[in-house]
Amino acid sequence: MIRYCGRNFTPEELDLIINLIKNNPKFNRTRLSKEVCRMLQWLKPDGKFKDMSCRVAMLRMHKNGIIVLPPSTRIKRPVRIIEFTPATEPQSPVLKSVDRLPPLHFRMVNKTNSALWNEYIERYHYLGYTPLPGAQLRYFIYAGEQIVALTGFGAAAWQTAPRDQFIGWSHEQRKKNLHLVTNNARFLILPWIKSKNLASKILSMTARNLPDDWEERYNIRPVLLESFVEKKRFTGTCYKAANWQLCGQTKGRGKLGPAGEISVPIKDVWVYPLDNKFKNILKN
Repeated sequence: MIRYCGRNFTPEELDLIINLIKNNPKFNRTRLSKEVCRMLQWLKPDGKFKDMSCRVAMLRMHKNGIIVLPPSTRIKRPVRIIEFTPATEPQSPVLKSVDRLPPLHFRMVNKTNSALWNEYIERYHYLGYTPLPGAQLRYFIYAGEQIVALTGFGAAAWQTAPRDQFIGWSHEQRKKNLHLVTNNARFLILPWIKSKNLASKILSMTARNLPDDWEERYNIRPVLLESFVEKKRFTGTCYKAANWQLCGQTKGRGKLGPAGEISVPIKDVWVYPLDNKFKNILKN
């Protein structure tokens, strides 16, 4: 048995994949990954094929000499550079506490305003813009008609000791229920907005809004939020004020870092339960 992308493959399943490739020389890599998902019933929680994970697994099998994939037919597109436009130019400072701002409301990112969200994040967030992995929701936060902040939520970290110990789940439970955890991957208060308690107010509103929005889009209701806050840059005060819980800090190794060596910034791990029975649900 061999393991790729969180799934164990038996010798019989590997033989099925090898024969599929051999008997269907006209199938490209995308078609092959979908067929493998169908044969092995490798599905997401919503019942759709987990073909992206399957594609990655098959690429790794190919590199390891277990299977031989057909040549890639994908046309490599040039890396898109986000150009800054007048739409995201700095504005006059707003120096009001959150209770003196116009009412806050969330607008979900769609195809029409996605490029604008990307531009703001690339221009003003210290991590810049990168596509969020897996299932995701992105928001603009408005005070009246003015954008004051942006947030983005995506797939949870595959594993992180502080969160996993906080939940107390096993490897198999994590593999089964990780989709019920959502990661706060981006949070940006625009630099000209100087509003006391705004960040914690947004986090509190997010905890009320996101579960319904996520369930409506993906037919999955998350029970826990997580966020990673770089210690050298931020204290996490707004998370504490919004009743998030600090459950530890990362080791600074990252996904591919060498064991025992710090290769990426150490981050505090904050979590927010969305359901009182979240531990029971995640360990089910």
